[in-house]
Amino acid sequence: MQLDLQGKVAIVTGGTQGIGRATAELLAREGAAVAIVARGLERLDDVSDAIRGAGGKVAAIAADVGQAADCERVVAETLAAFGRIDILVNNAGTSATGEFEKVTDATWQADFDLKLFAAIRLARLAIPHMRTQGGGRIINITNIGAKQPRAKSMPTTVTRAAGLALTKALSKEFAADGILVNTVCIGLIRAGQHERKAAAAGVDLEQHYAAMGREIPLGRVGRAEEVANVIAFLASSAASYVTGTSINLDGGTSGVL
Repeated sequence: MQLDLQGKVAIVTGGTQGIGRATAELLAREGAAVAIVARGLERLDDVSDAIRGAGGKVAAIAADVGQAADCERVVAETLAAFGRIDILVNNAGTSATGEFEKVTDATWQADFDLKLFAAIRLARLAIPHMRTQGGGRIINITNIGAKQPRAKSMPTTVTRAAGLALTKALSKEFAADGILVNTVCIGLIRAGQHERKAAAAGVDLEQHYAAMGREIPLGRVGRAEEVANVIAFLASSAASYVTGTSINLDGGTSGVL
C-alpha cells in the first residue's frame, strides 16, 4: 500500500521513545519531514540522528507541550524548518493514576495540561495552516480506559475521555476543510514505564510482559511499531474517508468498540 507521504510535514509530540519514536521513524521512512518534540535533549539528538542517518528529514524541538508558549514555539519552529504542517500526532503523555481521594488538584491540572490542552493548543495553531493548503490530518493518542474506566484510574481515564470528545468534535467542525481527525485508542503497549516498573521490582522484563499478556485476548503486549503502523495509515491518503473514528489497538482487550 502506498501511503503517499512524500512532501508532507508531520509534528509528533512525545517523539523520542515508544510510540512517538516508532511513529516519527516510520513517517520519515515513508517520505514525510518530521518535527519530533520532547523535553529531553539527549533523546532528541539520538532520534534525530537516527532518522537523518536513515535518509529522513527531521527537526528536533525541545519543548514541554503542557505549556502554551512551548506549543506556539513548536508550530513556529516546524514552519521555519519545513514551511507547512500536514500531520499532527498528539502523543505526549504518561499514565497518571491513583486513588481518587489522593489525587491532588496539581496532579489533575498537570494531566489536563499535558494530555488535553496540548492537543487543543497544537490543533488550534496547526489548523489554519492545514486549511490554507487544502487539508491535513490530526491523530490523537488516547487509551481504552477512556471508554471503560476502572477504579483508581484517574486522572488519565478522564483526560483521555476528553480527548475522545475533542477528536469527534474537531472531526465534524473541520471536515469541510479536508482536515481529518481520528484517535488511536491503545491498550497495553511495550513502553519505558513498564521497563522501569519491572526493574524496580527486580523482575525480568520479558517475564513481566508475559504476565501482562495473559490478560489480553491475543496473548501478548503490543509493540510501538504496531501503533505506528495505524497512525501512519490514518495520516495517509489511504485513509481519505476516515474521520471522527476511534481505533482500538489493544489486542482485543476492550469490551466496547
